[in-house]
Amino acid sequence: MKKKYLLAPGPTPVPERALADMALPVIHHRAPEYVPILQEVRDNLKYLFQTKQEVLIFTSSGTGAMEGCVSNLLSAGDHALAVRGGKFGERWFDICKAYSVNVEAIDVEWGYAVKLEQVESALKKNPEIKAVFIQASETSTGVYHPVKEIADIVRKRNNTILVVDAITALGVVNLPQDEWGIDAVVTGSQKALMLPPGLAFVSLSDKAWSFAEKSNLPKYYFNFKKEKKSLEKNQNAYTPNVQLIVGLREVLREIKEEGLEQVFKRHADLANATRQAVQALGLKLYTVDKPSNALTAVWAPEGMDAGKITKLIREKYGITIAGGQDAAKGKIFRIAHLGYSGYFDVITAISALEAVLKELGYKFETGAGLKAAQKALFGE
Repeated sequence: MKKKYLLAPGPTPVPERALADMALPVIHHRAPEYVPILQEVRDNLKYLFQTKQEVLIFTSSGTGAMEGCVSNLLSAGDHALAVRGGKFGERWFDICKAYSVNVEAIDVEWGYAVKLEQVESALKKNPEIKAVFIQASETSTGVYHPVKEIADIVRKRNNTILVVDAITALGVVNLPQDEWGIDAVVTGSQKALMLPPGLAFVSLSDKAWSFAEKSNLPKYYFNFKKEKKSLEKNQNAYTPNVQLIVGLREVLREIKEEGLEQVFKRHADLANATRQAVQALGLKLYTVDKPSNALTAVWAPEGMDAGKITKLIREKYGITIAGGQDAAKGKIFRIAHLGYSGYFDVITAISALEAVLKELGYKFETGAGLKAAQKALFGE
């Protein structure tokens, strides 16, 4: 028997209590027993997003909510700005192109965070820009972009909104939407929300809703105004993934039980321990500045294919971590520590990494990574 561990940056493990709830018989989404479930979910999503706004729920991956942000907040001929510093920054750009939005890009070298002066310069150069699209945590590179500072820049412009993909950031780091003035926050169920893939969420500021009132781009399923109107009646506009909504109720309860401050601290502790461990093995972080607390991206040893590391860890030890994407394919591996993750998930990951590196011929002091991780997590 081989026990399996899911330590990739999505999908992530699901808590036992949520799994048990989702195994209950399916209920109808218009039945009376669904009403209190959805109401509790709506209330607790506001707690997670740190907003007074309604959080819209769609049955899709997070990309659906990303597409919805473009089609609901912009109009034909509008200008937009996308920060391209990884695979998912490129996605914002591509979605804008698909809707014939006049989008320009700030191209950031992978592994680096965007600089504030780059955003300010682009906005000054083109005052017609109506939306800035960015990742909070760029999953492909392990970079955290300076969302708060960018929100401060955009908030001063009455005709520009900030749209943030927080799919691997919400529930990992502090992202108080209302306090920071973020106009749109997007996330998905399969990351820090600790559920299987299949739900997408988006919350809009009053400023963003004013943009939605003027939008003339085509939309049907991802219609924000229609979904908001239904939620205000405590209903979903279309058939939701009922079992995931049931599971969502439970994971949101668990997040509230832990408390947001402790949730953020736990993720910071796990991220720090992982970074300390891989560096103690003589490995280099792929993320040059502002590392995300959701995952750790690491260069493979020189001359070694990172794909061999991820493959051997999975096949021999039953542990799924992630490799690199596109420009980083075969060069890096990524260890996630978000959502339903604890101290011993880090210990497990580093133990397997040491075993695989040793087997592949990499020279290091056995136990150095484990010692560093244990010191970071438990002290001397």
